[in-house]
Amino acid sequence: MSPAMNFIDGAWRPATAGTLRNVINPADGSVLAQVADSTVEDTRLAIAAARRAFYEIGTWRRMSGAKRAALLYKVADVIQADAGRLAEVDCLDNGKPLREAQADVDDAVACFRYYAGLIGKPQGGVYEVPDGFGEMHAYAMHEPVGVCGLITPWNYPLLMATWKLAPALAAGNSVVLKPSELTPLSAIELFKIFEKVGLPPGTANLVLGTGPAAGQELAASDQVDMITFTGSTRTGQVIATQAVGNLKKVGLELGGKSPNIIFADADFEGAVEWAMIGVFFNQGQVCSAGSRILIEESLKDRFVERLAQRARGMRIGPGLTNPDIGAIVSQAQLDKVLGFIDRARASGARVVCGGRRHVADGCERGYFVEPTVIDGCTPDMEIVREEVFGPAVSIQTFRTEQEAITMANDTRYGLAGGVFTSDGARALRVMKELRAGITWINCYNPTFNEAPWGGYKMSGYGRDLGVNGLLEYQQVKQVNINLHPGPVGWYAQA
Repeated sequence: MSPAMNFIDGAWRPATAGTLRNVINPADGSVLAQVADSTVEDTRLAIAAARRAFYEIGTWRRMSGAKRAALLYKVADVIQADAGRLAEVDCLDNGKPLREAQADVDDAVACFRYYAGLIGKPQGGVYEVPDGFGEMHAYAMHEPVGVCGLITPWNYPLLMATWKLAPALAAGNSVVLKPSELTPLSAIELFKIFEKVGLPPGTANLVLGTGPAAGQELAASDQVDMITFTGSTRTGQVIATQAVGNLKKVGLELGGKSPNIIFADADFEGAVEWAMIGVFFNQGQVCSAGSRILIEESLKDRFVERLAQRARGMRIGPGLTNPDIGAIVSQAQLDKVLGFIDRARASGARVVCGGRRHVADGCERGYFVEPTVIDGCTPDMEIVREEVFGPAVSIQTFRTEQEAITMANDTRYGLAGGVFTSDGARALRVMKELRAGITWINCYNPTFNEAPWGGYKMSGYGRDLGVNGLLEYQQVKQVNINLHPGPVGWYAQA
């Protein structure tokens, strides 16, 4: 297979330094592909192409909404037609089970169609204004921001790229995408689709490489009008600082340590199943994972026993075999997750099940972690306070509703949270008190293109998805019209 290249100004180009990076299959440690390993110079070339396309040529920006929508619908159609292969690409690149990768592709199709459908819908507003200057008319119009830098993570390679590309392009912007260097392959396939459907050159540009070498320039450059990033809180802080130079618009969807609150009157088996989805889906590599289970004291022993029983029964293996749990994305991430678990043991917590690297059944060369349940956790423990980003969940107990709320909010993060109870009034009370941008009642983790996604506190700001996702990539212009041109008598006539 030929090395994959950057896509800049409508053409595939090698990195200016000529260097390549290996992409690793986390299921067995083998090399999947080689891709361009870009530098700052490559990013600058992509930014220049995007600026030319937006500010000088303007084909995409000036294109009618109907034509832009038609092209984005075509993108969705091509993704759907090639869904099986694209799912396999993400499955091999990321390590996730094939059925989860297939669901990601389906969601990507729906996302492009959703934003294509929003183009041309009513936006802005008309306002009644005072008549001090005569009869005036004022309205607001939404315009694209300009050149948008998009940096996406490795946990949902195709889907996270789609969450940013679809609304940014629908709004009329030109973009530069920098996917994670660990999982760039489905982004490459997506840009082949852009080329196939005929997006104007320079409208969508792809730069492959690491954050320090290729990504930082997107945040720091005064030639970029907006930067959006999904990833760790620490990296988000760096990006926000770098973006200050030209006060570019910033959108950050960052880490989480989300509480999943389970009351004793909850549907027991339903709560167990949703708790598993909340923490073991995508190997726990989900920013909104319900990685802190807060459970009413009277239910704790029974619940932990059942959760551990179910976790022990999960099938672990390469993603293409459609297991319950696939591989962690990299050796470094594997070491990080196991380190969290080891330190939890050392701090006095009890690992009820899992907690080890899985090396049976042909998995010895891959990066697999057993689904892990950790009981006896206290609020000060690292496993309770820091994002693990792996299949490990901490257990804490509460006695009262207010205690549950206090414990849930005792975190610097504010991305998500769940509430399980058969008492509808209590569910709504607790949900309203959670300081989190996404909440679920009697379920955990379902996500919809139609609803906004984003967090509070150290989980970032701005929103993906929904109408809010489109607004992120727009700016508002106020337009004032004098309906009766001519002097208004503000100054005396000479």
